[in-house]
Amino acid sequence: MSFERSSPARVIVGAAITANGRVLACERSRPPELAGYWEFPGGKVEPGEAESDAVVRECYEELGVHVVVGERVGPDVLVAGGQAVLRVYQATMVSGVPRSVEHTELRWLTADTLDTVPWLPADAPIVAALRPLLAPTRGVT
Repeated sequence: MSFERSSPARVIVGAAITANGRVLACERSRPPELAGYWEFPGGKVEPGEAESDAVVRECYEELGVHVVVGERVGPDVLVAGGQAVLRVYQATMVSGVPRSVEHTELRWLTADTLDTVPWLPADAPIVAALRPLLAPTRGVT
């Protein structure tokens, strides 16, 4: 995929890790102005690194899990004052148990519970796009 001239030079990727009709959400611990908000795990794509490789690396660094990367979820979201673009990919864990390395708390959310945490504004359009991809979960908490 190529960038148009007006596209930001920096790409940040996120992983919507899904399993059994749920998605993994992570509560930020820092910086102070973002602490307490929830996000999808991820981070900056390194120079020369494929976006899918960055998703795999970030999930291992932040959660200690290995994932297989799937399709994009939601639109490109401009972040950092328009200096970067956030792209979130659906991912499936293939090994490991998520542990909080950089986050205060981890929580599995269903389509019915996505709105129970305060999401970072950048992740809100992703949450909206993800909701229909999660199976109905009557009675699951």
